[in-house]
Amino acid sequence: MADRETRAKLARLAAGLNARTPHAGRLPPLALMTDDDRLSDPVAAARALPRGNLVILRAHGDARRAALAERLCRVAREHDLVCLIANDPELAARSGADGVHFPEARAHEAAHWRACRPEWFITCAAHDARAIARARAARADAVFVSPVFATKSHEDARPLGVMRFRALARAAAIPVYALGGIDARTALRLKDAPIAGLAAVGALSV
Repeated sequence: MADRETRAKLARLAAGLNARTPHAGRLPPLALMTDDDRLSDPVAAARALPRGNLVILRAHGDARRAALAERLCRVAREHDLVCLIANDPELAARSGADGVHFPEARAHEAAHWRACRPEWFITCAAHDARAIARARAARADAVFVSPVFATKSHEDARPLGVMRFRALARAAAIPVYALGGIDARTALRLKDAPIAGLAAVGALSV
């Protein structure tokens, strides 16, 4: 659980990165990724986000995902947040979400939903340069590149590290968010990275 001061520091760091990166200013600088195992109260965590930021709903089980989508979309409207539904564009459309987040394996679907919902904010997960290129070709608005650092969400995944992540971001030609092991301490190591913002789970918990 992160305290208010820690969350505020991470928000300031994300805003600073966003402001220094060309073409990123229209995008939310800080993203809360929900997690069934690591985030016990995603609605409270979303309420604690500063206005103008992003929450991405990731949830297993159709019923749970639908119920959370309704609640998070309501919180997003009340608190001036952007709300995306991961891996379920149909639910995103039904719930009035602001867009959809695709896993790497479904990044190609961004092109279809871009045509169907041109007003949506559409993002994709990516773990390497080829996945970033696929998301860009499918006309996604941004990619979440991970894991930058060691993360409890995927303890067996090898982190990219700062140098490799920075190189991927510089070559991406699409806005990039840093995900994986991001907190107020590790984010300081990304101060020169050309990224749209930061994404976290535990560092934004309440």
